[in-house]
Parts: sequence; C-alpha cells; structure tokens
Amino acid sequence: MQRRSFLKKAGTVGVAAAAVSGSALAAEPTVQWRLTSSFPKSLDTIYGGATTLAKRVAEITEGKFQIKIYAAGEIVPGLQALDAVQSGTVQACHTTSYYYVGKNKAFAFDTCLPFGLTARQQNAWVHFGGGLQLLRDFFKDYGVINFPGGNTGAQMGGWWREEIKTLADLKGKKMRIPGIGGEIMARLGAVPQNLAAGDIYAALEKGAIDAAEFVGPYDDEKLGFYKVAKHYAYPGFWEPGPMVSFMVNAAEWAKLPKGYQAAFEAAAAEANLTMLAEYDAKNPAALGRLLQNGVKLMRYPTDMMQAAQREAFALYEEEAAKNPAFKKLYEPWKKFRAQEHAWFNYCEQAMEDFMYANRVK
Repeated sequence: MQRRSFLKKAGTVGVAAAAVSGSALAAEPTVQWRLTSSFPKSLDTIYGGATTLAKRVAEITEGKFQIKIYAAGEIVPGLQALDAVQSGTVQACHTTSYYYVGKNKAFAFDTCLPFGLTARQQNAWVHFGGGLQLLRDFFKDYGVINFPGGNTGAQMGGWWREEIKTLADLKGKKMRIPGIGGEIMARLGAVPQNLAAGDIYAALEKGAIDAAEFVGPYDDEKLGFYKVAKHYAYPGFWEPGPMVSFMVNAAEWAKLPKGYQAAFEAAAAEANLTMLAEYDAKNPAALGRLLQNGVKLMRYPTDMMQAAQREAFALYEEEAAKNPAFKKLYEPWKKFRAQEHAWFNYCEQAMEDFMYANRVK
C-alpha cells in the first residue's frame, strides 16, 4: 500500500513538472514566498520537511517559485507560526496544528488526538477517509489551506526524574506537556507545563519540572534530556501518529499559477512521506545510543494507560457536546478510527506480535 502511494505521489511530481515546463513555464511569473517553521534547524528531520518542500518546488518550477525557510524564532516564535500566516506576515508555515488548540480544540484533528490514529491511519483518514475535506472546511474560517507535510510516528512518553510505577505516582508531578495531552495528564493528577523546546533542559536540570515529553530518540538525544532525567517512558499515548502540516494563506494560494499549486502539492506529499521514513530509520540507532548512556526504559503502568484512555474519550464527548466544529470532525473520525483499529488488530497487530516475540537471531 505504501509503495503504491509513493508511486502515485511520484507520478504526481512528474505531472506537476510537466505542467510548468517548457514554453508554459517561460510565461509564468517569478514568485518568492516566505515560510516560517515551528521548529529549530537543529531538529533536522522535522525541520527538514520544509526544506524538502522548498527544494522540490524550486526544482519542479526551474527556480521560478522560490520558498525561503525561516526557523522558529527568526520571524515569529514557533508557536505563532499559524498566526503569522493568518496575518500575511508570511505566505506559509510548517507546524503542528495541535499547538493551536487554545483557539479551538478541533485543531487537534489535523495532527492527532490521544489514543487516536497511528501515522498510517492518519494518512488513510486524511487522503481516503474524508478527513482532508473536513479539515479544509474547518480551516476556511482561519483563512488558511492545510497540506499534510510529515509525521514523526508514535512518540515516546517523555523523560522522568523518578520512575512512575502506578497511576498514583503521577499526583502532583510537574510535566512539560502541552495541549490535549496536558489536559488528560491534569485529569490524572499531574500538573502540565507548557515550555518551549529551548527551555525544557534547564527546567529539568533545576528540578522545576519532574518530567518532559518531546518527540522521540533522535530528537530527544539532540536536546540532551538523558543527562538530567534517566527514565525514558513509553508509549506517548497522546501522540500515536502526529501529522505535521503546511499551512498556506488562502488569499496567497489563490494568486499562484495552477502549475505552481501542483508543484507545491506534490512537494508537500513528498515531505509527508519522507519525514516518517527518516524518523523510522534514525530512531532505533538513537535509542541504542541513549541506552548506552545509562537511560532506563519505563513502560507506563497499565492502570495509568487505562485511566488516560477513559479520560481522553470523556473529554472528546464533552467537547463535542459544546463545540460544533469539534463535533463535525469528531463523529466521522471516531467511526473511521473504530474501523481502522478493528482491521489493524486483526492482521497488522497479529503479524507484528508474532515477529517481535519471535525474533530471528
């Protein structure tokens, strides 16, 4: 399935290239856009989704459509990337929509919800389950158009200064965890904190927080959390398959020649595919290095996971009852999730359970 999807996207790139080539390209204007990322350059894989986009767009249009990338903080802070697109400060951004659940919790569907969809399932929902149209209908109210632009895969559950053995151990613990995941941890007795990436290490080192989640081994190793918190928890139930997105100012998008739009869509699709593949290739080696540095893996206890799932879906039902935008996305998403989980449990999970339990030496 992934191979067919990749070939389909590769074919789209070819069509895009053909659409803007030759004499037609010569007649098109030179366009220069600015794109702000929510991520620092040091996190090369997630930041790299934007550079993939810019590189491929330039290649397809033979340099006539240029997108300049700015790291988080160079134009606006990382958590204000969407606002910069809405205001017209930049034409586009590369971000995760759940950063903006303070505006509306429905933003989370564009990234992921706790105990929701894995990376493959999220792509299935967006591209073939009606998700993309539902999301674009929602984003119209914010003057932006969204394009899937990457995925980290299931994330780890964060770094802890002390081991968590039962649900009761969470009480009063201060954890850097934003968004809906933070709300769920609060319902379990923890005290969520929202800190920028650059502030997490110092807070952990000084004991101002007891734990912090970020992404996974490859990125977390770069940030050095293992030096001040040795317990590395899993799974990050709040991020089973978080999608990263390109957000484009709708008015600026409408100005683009059709061939440039096709080039952008094809390049975004390539970034969406390659980011996950890169994380899947880099995370195992990074985890091995972390373990060599004394890191101790810590699986979240069953009672904590069960309580978190109950609280997550209680929160969704409460939000759907009072938020029409959330309900419009939640009801079809919930149905699609049930179908996907039934299928993956029947075949995919059975295959994986056997292989991982019976490793070939």
